[in-house]
Amino acid sequence: MRAAERANKTRAPNLKQTLADALSQQGYDTLTQVQQAVTDPELGHSDLLVSAQTGSGKTVGFGLAIAPTILGEGDHFAAAAAPLALVIAPTRELALQVKRELSWLFGKAGAHLASCVGGMDMRDERRALARGAHIVVATPGRLRDHIMRGSIDMSVLRAIVLDEADEMLDLGFQEDLEFILAEAPETRRTLMFSATVPRGIANLAGKYQTDAKRITTAAENRQHSDIEYRALSVAARDTENAIINVLRFYEAPNALVFANTRAMVNRLTTRLSNRGFSVVALSGELSQAERTHALQAMRDGRARVCVATDVAARGIDLPSLDLVVHAELPTSHETLLHRSGRTGRAGRKGVSALIVPPAARKKCERLLRFAKLTAGWAEAPSAEEVRARDGERMLADPVWAQPVELSDAAQALVAQFSAEQIAAAYVALYETRHSAPEELLAPGPVGKPEPRAAFGPSVWFSVSGGKKAGIETRRLLPILCKAGNITKDDIGAIRIQFNESYVEIRQASADGFAAALGPDMTVEDNAKVTRLDKAPDLGGSSRPGSKPFAGQPKPHRGPRRVEPDTVPEQPVPEPAPVKAAAAAPIDWNDAPAARVKKPKPGVKPKGTAAKSKRPRQAIAGRPEDTSQPYQPRGSAVGKRKPKTTAPGQAPAAGKPNSKKNKARAAAAASKPRGGEKPPKRHTPKS
Repeated sequence: MRAAERANKTRAPNLKQTLADALSQQGYDTLTQVQQAVTDPELGHSDLLVSAQTGSGKTVGFGLAIAPTILGEGDHFAAAAAPLALVIAPTRELALQVKRELSWLFGKAGAHLASCVGGMDMRDERRALARGAHIVVATPGRLRDHIMRGSIDMSVLRAIVLDEADEMLDLGFQEDLEFILAEAPETRRTLMFSATVPRGIANLAGKYQTDAKRITTAAENRQHSDIEYRALSVAARDTENAIINVLRFYEAPNALVFANTRAMVNRLTTRLSNRGFSVVALSGELSQAERTHALQAMRDGRARVCVATDVAARGIDLPSLDLVVHAELPTSHETLLHRSGRTGRAGRKGVSALIVPPAARKKCERLLRFAKLTAGWAEAPSAEEVRARDGERMLADPVWAQPVELSDAAQALVAQFSAEQIAAAYVALYETRHSAPEELLAPGPVGKPEPRAAFGPSVWFSVSGGKKAGIETRRLLPILCKAGNITKDDIGAIRIQFNESYVEIRQASADGFAAALGPDMTVEDNAKVTRLDKAPDLGGSSRPGSKPFAGQPKPHRGPRRVEPDTVPEQPVPEPAPVKAAAAAPIDWNDAPAARVKKPKPGVKPKGTAAKSKRPRQAIAGRPEDTSQPYQPRGSAVGKRKPKTTAPGQAPAAGKPNSKKNKARAAAAASKPRGGEKPPKRHTPKS
């Protein structure tokens, strides 16, 4: 189809020629349903409240909707000055994506665009606004900062677009949005685009829109018709293994794995990277430059898997994103729709896989019911299914249909090896290019934890080294699994003693375990492993020198509980009355036998207090004195008044109370008052 014919096909009655040329250049043969609805000539310049599913072309849709308002009668913009249109998005990535989409849409019309998003240099944004811009794309918080600083002029603003309005309310931007809309001119045109229209959006539209036209596309009744939903039942301990098998089963050019927390994002990123996947992370803790590099790696093909949180992945549009994996179920059905909407965009097909352990089965069914979605239930792809799918992809490779041209290396292979050897080598090399799939357990009962199966017959092994060498169960378990080529399900009990450790291994895996260790029977750090003929005696303590209990139960510390029905009731005898014995007089003549020292006459025994014969007198200020209320220590009541002397009169000297004090006072009065008194020296006693 020629460009002119394509432009006429995509052009609406009120579509500018420059926009029609841009659409035809981007390969738009027809407009989507939401784009046709917002370009209806009957709408005119009225406000719009549009609800359409994610990936339905809303960005181009509101660009076409505001074009007649900001362009006027012409097809090109005049010189850039104050902004004519303002587009507000909830996240940085979505704002930058909207700017890219509007750049090619209004590029032929001579539009200048500027962005104001968090994480960027605010001075560069102020200089861009000062140079002039026709359209400004911003996030709510940064835009409010520019308005309060006077960096942006909104006096000639003609249109405001709120993209993903429901998400902005969920992220707590309602106050910022109300501030921005209140600062904008009242004659502006307000357009709100959202995947869903909850009560908060309806209230905001009623407050800041005038006679808004409600547009609902037919696709809203059947959410995400281009997306295949699959609910995969997995065992509680196989969620991460199931994610690996799902990625391997589909082998999508770009895949997005969603987690609920940053910690889970880091964990999955490390696990997938260790398994050979080209993976990047996307979370709120990353800087804007790191997030931009991660998305660019996905677009360039340097990375195939992106692990992200909900907020960080909002608004991501990757051209080859064919798979979305919900490693953890979202908290609401709106989040489920936004997550899954990253794939199946603009007519492309996509798959949304939900990893559902038994305990989350009811929650998954509730999310699907509220979102009006139908998912196919199945178990996660097994290792055999992944290998079979690899074989199908290998045979379907277009290289088999190309004409045969043997290079020198190919001719050398044909001359040296047989066809069977070449085929086997090719399959082996093909498998090494991909990560090996995981063996999955059967999912347990819905809503109940999986019961651990009986371990069965076992064989005990001893490992040199124990608590003294710093051996721990969490370190010893992966060492044994890796060295003995077994799984953790083949290992039963692990007992760490002071100088030695004991491991219980399933009898069916014992021979293979010993063979994998080799003739030296050693593991990491040259730890010696020995096969035991019988179970070790673990009745004693792990400390050296301790004695085992010799089959006797360990002593119970604390009161032991006894069931009431196992103890016969015994009559409780009444206690006999106790008569006080008469105090016998002490015979002081028998002191040595009684070991009692005879007191001297007139001396009270040691430890007794002499009672005063004087009656106790009440002291003022004490509770015993009812004439005055009690006052705490240091209060004004009850204090002694200081002695006052007449002016010029020396204070009266203290009265000595003994002859010795009188002599000391006389000696002190006779000494001249000139020098300081020498310090008193301490003389130690001999």
